[in-house]
Amino acid sequence: MSGRVVAAACGAALALLTALPAQAGTPGPRTPHWDLKETGTAAVRFRGLAAVDRHTAWVSGTAGTVLRTTDGGGSWRDVSPPGAADLQFRDIEAFDARHAVVLAIGEGEASRVYRTEDGGTTWTESFRNTDAHAFYDCLTFFDRRHGLAMSDPVDGKFRILSTGDGGRSWKVLPNAGMPAALDGEAGFAASGQCLVASGPRDVWLATGGAARARVLHSSDRGLTWTAADTPVPAGDPARGVFAVAFRDRTHGLAVGGDYRADQPSPRAAAATGDAGRTWRPAATAPPAYRSGVAWLPHSRSAALAVGPTGTDLTTDAGRTWRTLDTGSYDTVDCTPDHACWAAGEQGRVARLES
Repeated sequence: MSGRVVAAACGAALALLTALPAQAGTPGPRTPHWDLKETGTAAVRFRGLAAVDRHTAWVSGTAGTVLRTTDGGGSWRDVSPPGAADLQFRDIEAFDARHAVVLAIGEGEASRVYRTEDGGTTWTESFRNTDAHAFYDCLTFFDRRHGLAMSDPVDGKFRILSTGDGGRSWKVLPNAGMPAALDGEAGFAASGQCLVASGPRDVWLATGGAARARVLHSSDRGLTWTAADTPVPAGDPARGVFAVAFRDRTHGLAVGGDYRADQPSPRAAAATGDAGRTWRPAATAPPAYRSGVAWLPHSRSAALAVGPTGTDLTTDAGRTWRTLDTGSYDTVDCTPDHACWAAGEQGRVARLES
């Protein structure tokens, strides 16, 4: 099948998603669904996902695992950095089939950044955290050169790491422009979406674990920040905003809740239309905790949210959500050529098909 035909099919699937009736789930041969791709890694949980296009995607996860596909998930190549089996790769950002940056999370030296320029054949460790108080959760890029990584608070403020050379080198930014963290506040390394950028300078940081769940915003690549409360449940170390997604510099979505399976997660989604200065709760929220969220390609109103108990769709920019699938996924990412990918536990990786 030609690339043009595949692109058309993917576009049709996404268009059909937005046209589904309120009572989703009616069986039919063209109902969009997640098509599981065999990765051969059932023991690995993939919380890091970088979807490049309908053919190429990278995933990262437990046991220092990084996989890459260039044929739409038909086959996967294990491109894990050598000697990394004890690390947890919770976030990965990829620019194409050859260039990617991956973040390992954890206390002290467990937090590291690796970079590849040859599709994962070789990796270079470009950052290793030496501060025992730092714990890096997520990273994001504005373009192929400029990016940030974030750590849980150190000395009372979130710590921001910056690169201007595509991840080859990193420096800690001054914290004078960072608001003080709340007691117990931290980021959640659940989907690689607790730090996201949109455009050349805007970036948002999602938090939880404190009395209020907040989203912090910077419009100068992480030098100064403002904090805004969200209506997402908080007040417990297991609750907060787990992921954010912005389709431009003003319109964004936040999802989260309580990650414990035996706890409810009401009001676990919110939306903003003013760059995150204010957040409004969803009138109909996802039915449970959600850890990942992504706007559908070229859509002003449609997005997907995923979590361990299912996938939900909004077609009204986050005002209401309805469940499409009950499979377990931790993270989701969509590409400009109309492809959406998801990844999660037991080596699960899927692409949206119709």
